[in-house]
Amino acid sequence: MTRKLLFLLALLPNILLAQHTIKGTFSPAEDYKFAILYKVTPKTSIYVNNAEIDSIGNFQFKLDSTVTKGMYRIVYALPQDEYNFDFIYNAKEDIELTFNLNEGAKYIKSQENRLLNAYTQSLQTVSKSINDYYASNNQNSTEFKKVFGVLSKTQNEFEKASEGMIASHFIKASRPYIPTEMEDAQTFSKNIKSNYFSNIDFSDTVLQSSSFLMETVLNYVFTFSNPKDNNQGYKDSIDIANFAIGENPEVKETIIEVLFNQFAENNNEELANYILEKYLLPIAKANKDNDLIEKLTVFKNTSIGALAPNFNFEITKNNKTEQVALYDFIEATQYVVVFWSSTCSHCLAELPTFHKYVQSLETGKLKVIAVALEDDFYRWKEKTYDFPEFIHVYGEGKWQNPIGDAYGVTATPTYFILDSNKNIIAKPYDFPALEAYYKEHPIIVEKDKEQVDD
Repeated sequence: MTRKLLFLLALLPNILLAQHTIKGTFSPAEDYKFAILYKVTPKTSIYVNNAEIDSIGNFQFKLDSTVTKGMYRIVYALPQDEYNFDFIYNAKEDIELTFNLNEGAKYIKSQENRLLNAYTQSLQTVSKSINDYYASNNQNSTEFKKVFGVLSKTQNEFEKASEGMIASHFIKASRPYIPTEMEDAQTFSKNIKSNYFSNIDFSDTVLQSSSFLMETVLNYVFTFSNPKDNNQGYKDSIDIANFAIGENPEVKETIIEVLFNQFAENNNEELANYILEKYLLPIAKANKDNDLIEKLTVFKNTSIGALAPNFNFEITKNNKTEQVALYDFIEATQYVVVFWSSTCSHCLAELPTFHKYVQSLETGKLKVIAVALEDDFYRWKEKTYDFPEFIHVYGEGKWQNPIGDAYGVTATPTYFILDSNKNIIAKPYDFPALEAYYKEHPIIVEKDKEQVDD
């Protein structure tokens, strides 16, 4: 008995070290240097291992028995949230794949991932047949039943083949709308939209541990909304998507925040603020997510039409220096608050041209308040003499400056155009954009308005 026990103890390390491998090839090899493996959960990504990519693009991860089944992600470049792909690891099989940016991941070995890829490709093929059917204005009921019969059969066969597999979660959630009787193209499209979320369970932890739910919501919002209807279609789609997500805090904040970022980055402030006010800010407050609350507050406070954040600065009058608040400063019809730095090459290239432009304007039309985000007072002070028309503000702390923080400044130069009441009316990307704005929206002072009225 003792000898048998010792034998089993000797085997134990080998049992624990029983391995599977994830290996593959990136191409072209010279574009890739490393691969990092993470396990993805609904709330976070857990580092597992990293591997070098050799000169011909090969990499390999060796996994021991502590690496459990679930959703995994390979990161192959920076930033990590852009350059990655997800896959299934069931802890029963080795995985071998190839990857390039044009085709994504293709699996040489892995029943789970090969089945899921085959399902996706099969649906694309059937979808093309359906599109061809409707494009030909075909009214043949036999042909209609044939096309959608193939779709139904394909879905059912893949659901059956994936029973008991992790891939089954994705295949069932992707079940498309299949009409039971003949429909024209318009009715079919309408029913696809109304049934889009019918088979998706946002509480499914497997789906939550992948990009599936995020991609599904983004696809819905941007596919079924008409960008020409003054944003109302987008708002309706966002409302429907939010309802479909339901109360699933593991994914809700992330999905809604990504939607917000999509519109914010596309400078659609109306829709970004719609999401912010109706959904995202309440979620952030409920979760006590102070970083997100601050980010959203800054975005809202610096949107077009908002009253610009107030701050104090010094001016010289009658040879006396005094502090004044932006809101109390009345010197022009419009104002530009520009954030710059004496170490910023783009700023030093643009500001001289901007200064000459301001000098060419009639007195009282435009006043510039130049906030320099700095860490060297004397270097900044010397540079200010080049721009005597500007009111200069020393933004101590550079990227930790409270004025820059209040305006959400992440790069210099950054421009804000304010009207006489200090409302933000434009945020040009650079000086050429600012100049173009004023060509289209010339500044009209009160006396000019009277002449126009006459």
